[in-house]
Formats: sequence, structure tokens, C-alpha cells
Amino acid sequence: MDANQVKTDPRFGEDRVLAEMVVLTRLDKAIGWARKYSIFPYPFATACCAMEYMSLSMSPYDIDRFGALLPRFSPRQADLLMVIGTVNHKLAPVLKRVYEQMTEPKWVMAFGACASSGGFYDNYATVQGIDRIIPVDVYVPGCPPRPEAVLDGLMELQGRIARQKHPLGFKSSRG
Repeated sequence: MDANQVKTDPRFGEDRVLAEMVVLTRLDKAIGWARKYSIFPYPFATACCAMEYMSLSMSPYDIDRFGALLPRFSPRQADLLMVIGTVNHKLAPVLKRVYEQMTEPKWVMAFGACASSGGFYDNYATVQGIDRIIPVDVYVPGCPPRPEAVLDGLMELQGRIARQKHPLGFKSSRG
């Protein structure tokens, strides 16, 4: 079968061959899709919410299906900072330093009432929300939050990551 026969045969139309053999997308959309399913969390766990965080890896919740199972315990290898629990003023500079050590792109999740708003600790020692120290992308409510709420927050973050503009990360040699 020559090229002219392929063009005239309805089974082998140019559009059909193109649709079956080629996937077309923008490169930044493909990068967004890949990033949304390869999140590396850094758990900054300070209080009782850490027990709920541990339950996320169990089979009923299975955070691995969202691409966020393997926690990184070095901020230089993580892109999601999960602040889990109470942050006091003495710990605030440590949290800021951890955030600054993370590479771009980076996201922050406030996990529970204490990280989000100080919880029921309305005193001089507790930071009344980590958004006073670092920018927060997603707030997960609850004291402690249920694993389902954390997964909802993670899916919200994945949607934001996919919708973000992702620079290609290289510069042209022409200037």
C-alpha cells in the first residue's frame, strides 16, 4: 500500500493515524502532571497529629496511590513541607530554616488545628498559625484531622500543582 492509498482509505486517514500514534500536549502541562504524582513530603511532626500522619500509610488510606508515600527526612530532597502539630515560638526559627532549605518548587501543608491556627493553645508560647512564619498552600482542619481530610488536602494540592505554570528550567544560548 503506497502513501496515496493510505490517504484515501478511511481506515488510515491522517487524523486517525495521528490520533492513535501521537499524544499532543504542552510541555508545562506534562511537567505539572508528573509533579502532581511525585510529591516528596517532609513531615515536620511536633505533636499528637503525628499519629494520624502515620496512619496515612496504612492500607485503608494508602497515600501511595497519590504518589506521596515516601517521606524525605532532608528538606533538600522534599517538595512538600507537612507541618504536623503545634509550633511554639522557640521552634519557629527552625521551621523557617527548614522551609528555606527546600528547593523550588515547594509547597506547605498545615496539618491540624494547631498548625493552622494555634489550636486551643491561646498563650504566649504558641504560634497562632504557621502562616505567620512561612506561606501555606493547603490547610487541613481537625484536631487531629482524619486521614480522609488529609487526603482531601493532598488532592487539593495536586490540583493546584497541575494548574500551575511550570517553567522549563533552561535558558537559551542566544541570550
